[in-house]
Amino acid sequence: MDMIFKALADPARRTLLDALHQRDGQSLQELTELLEMTRFGVMKHLGVLIEARLIVTRKDGRFKYHYLNAVPLQE
Repeated sequence: MDMIFKALADPARRTLLDALHQRDGQSLQELTELLEMTRFGVMKHLGVLIEARLIVTRKDGRFKYHYLNAVPLQE
């Protein structure tokens, strides 16, 4: 539970979650365009969200797509 609150504490991570809520299945490139930070910064934020199980990923060829996982929030 603490991991979820830690993940939600940062405005950049909330922006990423909002973007996935509006349109699920976005790539890293699409999500990077939303924030004024480097690709590696966005990857770090996505890693925290994945660790908190708020985002799940699916790899398709060279691309990895990110999907919102609302189950931990509902619990």
